[in-house]
Amino acid sequence: MSVRVLGISASPRANSNSDILLCQALAGAESAGASVEYIRLCDFGIAPCSECNACYATGVCVIKDDYQKLSAKLLNTQRLIFATPVFFMNICAQAKALIDRAQCHWAHRYVLKRELITDAANRRAMVIAVGGSKSIKMFESVRLTTKSYFDMLQMRYVGGLFVNKINAAAEIQKHPAALSEAHRLGKELVTALTLPKKPINIELT
Repeated sequence: MSVRVLGISASPRANSNSDILLCQALAGAESAGASVEYIRLCDFGIAPCSECNACYATGVCVIKDDYQKLSAKLLNTQRLIFATPVFFMNICAQAKALIDRAQCHWAHRYVLKRELITDAANRRAMVIAVGGSKSIKMFESVRLTTKSYFDMLQMRYVGGLFVNKINAAAEIQKHPAALSEAHRLGKELVTALTLPKKPINIELT
């Protein structure tokens, strides 16, 4: 059975730079024999967390929208590639809305003390982030946020691709090194037999 890879594009802009890199990473995963699925968050209705804390008693979110559909995919996949543009030194609003709604999973694990996944030994995730700033400090916030999210989903954060000084629409197409690295990392997410001792973070300018 092929490895299942879920790619989530958080960018509000279609064919954005982070989206293009995500597609390259998914192509790399597919070239390694994986079964890939692409999701664009803007195609789904995800309300913000209302902090009602009802999930503290049930582990289930009471807000009924598209989150339940996405949650099922996230819990069922073996590999996750999460792509986001950088807004104000962190992930974009669409990405944060999805992550915040995972409060129900956090409650499930850490309040109710129940595991989300029966066998999570081989679940892995990586992040792709693209920002227009000259500084690479913005990626520290992205890594911290997404690692926390992946940990909660019982997925090992294995690293990611971070590209700065990219702003114009589809500008990343002029960055062959970034395209190549995205494809390679997507393939390695599927083919690597052992986990790295620490996340491998590739930063390109």
